Amino acid sequence: MSDLLNSRVQAQSLVDVVAERLEAAIISGELAPGSKISEQALAKSLGVSRGPLREAIRRLEGRKLLQRTPNIGVRVAALSVSDLSDILVVREALEGIACGLAAQRMTDEEIAGLEALLKEHGSRKSIQVGAGYYQESKDFDFHFRIVKGSRNERLIQMLCGDLYDLLRVYRYKSSTLRGRARNAFEEHKEIVAALAKRDPELAEQKMRAHIRNARLHVEAQLGASSEEGGPTSSVEMPPAPKKVSRRSSRPPVA
Repeated sequence: MSDLLNSRVQAQSLVDVVAERLEAAIISGELAPGSKISEQALAKSLGVSRGPLREAIRRLEGRKLLQRTPNIGVRVAALSVSDLSDILVVREALEGIACGLAAQRMTDEEIAGLEALLKEHGSRKSIQVGAGYYQESKDFDFHFRIVKGSRNERLIQMLCGDLYDLLRVYRYKSSTLRGRARNAFEEHKEIVAALAKRDPELAEQKMRAHIRNARLHVEAQLGASSEEGGPTSSVEMPPAPKKVSRRSSRPPVA
């Protein structure tokens, strides 16, 4: 077990810290989709009482990262391959629209912020060697910033609401699949270039292509896994790297 779930929580907002630790473990794959949560074991490894842990679990249930089933308990949320594919098809259309709107509505400062974000991403060794492309959540997330930049509240609600965190799990995992990290980074640069040109049609096209490529890459990897005798009913991808940035307890996601 890595440091995420095997080091004592220090005094702070205890529930916040525990929730962040659990979120990081779920996003990074240390707590795999579908795995059962043992409150007793987690409370012991984190060095906290059951009260703060239960409140943290309730928070993550509300964000759809954990699911509680009567007489079974709490498990890490999981999507079937079919569900994931369907959601990504919808996301391609909606986020493409959001990106087109963002090309018209984002401020120059916001676009400059995206350029700076990509510059920081490009300096990471994980991207340079193609090991993975990870981003932190919300304002540190490339996609989140663009959706917010659309200034369309309906789109923001649909794309940054209930499924946002759960999709981050699979975005994180897809970024670690062979050959995807560097391509995803280059696609992000093309999206920002279209935004900087204030070209809504090109921006939508580039975003849709980016999400479509990610979906097709995941489906190809999963198809190869199933031909080798791997699981077909749920999404099972190679485990993500265990190392997490120490700047935040939230792991970066692509």
